[in-house]
Amino acid sequence: MARKKYERNLVKKPAREVHAMVPGKIKGREYPTMTYMSNDLVPGCNVYIEFSWIWDMPEPNPHIFEHYHNYDEVVLHIGSDPNNPEDLGAEIEYVLGGETLIIDKTSAVFVPKGVKHGPLTWKRVDRPHIQMAIMLGAGTLAEAAPGGYAGK
Repeated sequence: MARKKYERNLVKKPAREVHAMVPGKIKGREYPTMTYMSNDLVPGCNVYIEFSWIWDMPEPNPHIFEHYHNYDEVVLHIGSDPNNPEDLGAEIEYVLGGETLIIDKTSAVFVPKGVKHGPLTWKRVDRPHIQMAIMLGAGTLAEAAPGGYAGK
């Protein structure tokens, strides 16, 4: 049987990584988060992707504080209602560059390299939803610091 060339690129089991900013337990959300792509999981991959489910008001809230990264980031908030996929089922105050954004729809936020963002404060959680961070160019947790602790 021929060796599969790209099987090493498939991540079936996530890494569970604890972030320096939140070393303890967070109620109401999956923590540690699930890292599904990184240089540690797929050598040569310089994209860091992690996500977690939020099913109740997180505690502590906020638990993601003001921080910045040395890489561009895309943060997605994804609702779980198949009949209304654009409805997040939650409301989050997301501070980006000092400006407060209200997130209550399935959405994506582009955070340019070096721009301070946070805190993220959940105002309500009606249904489970996913929060996903994608760091472009960062291949490891230390580079990505997706929960944010750089500059703190």
